[in-house]
Amino acid sequence: MKRVQKLKWLMAVLLFLGSSTTSLAQGLKDVFNNSESPLLYLGIDFSKTRLLDVGNADDIRNRLYGSINDLVIDEPKKYDLKGAFRKSNINHDLSAVTKNNAKANLNDIISTNSADFNRLKEADINAEVKSLDLSGKEGVGLLFVMEAMRKEGKKGNAAIWVTFIDLKTKKVLMTERIEADAKGGFGFRNYWASTIKELIDEIDSKKYKEWRNRVNNT
Repeated sequence: MKRVQKLKWLMAVLLFLGSSTTSLAQGLKDVFNNSESPLLYLGIDFSKTRLLDVGNADDIRNRLYGSINDLVIDEPKKYDLKGAFRKSNINHDLSAVTKNNAKANLNDIISTNSADFNRLKEADINAEVKSLDLSGKEGVGLLFVMEAMRKEGKKGNAAIWVTFIDLKTKKVLMTERIEADAKGGFGFRNYWASTIKELIDEIDSKKYKEWRNRVNNT
């Protein structure tokens, strides 16, 4: 009798996990196949970012991170998230990344170690998502995790993880690391924000189609 009860319990758990996985996958499919399906833009998480350049760590954390995030929201035609993700509308909520960015360790922001440009793994992104305060949020969220920003001579580029999240469970539905070139701009904010512009353009021209095909074939 006890064995039968255990088997029933195991079957119930497996059915629950299976239905949960199906539901999460369906949520991402909706995002890529329905222009009206909600997608919440969470902003750029800089809390683990390494800057391979010179700079004022205190000013970068306490002012410039927020300034870059605000710029993406304030100039939607330039940073065209709606166009890149084929959406009629994309809402945004920067509260979670604002909290996380404020916790960035000042001693870690500036780096002279070239290996810091490519050090994060998917497990690190999962942990970063778990650290976000997403209470009260549901649906699918879009997060950019800035791994590193590197300037060598007159050239600069950034490594950014584009991450889709189930907001209720904090499960990472899909994440991919993309390197984007800096295209110039006056001052720290505009220079590094140009990598976000390049990232969005890359998504628009190439990555969106790749991701949609990947999601629909899973």
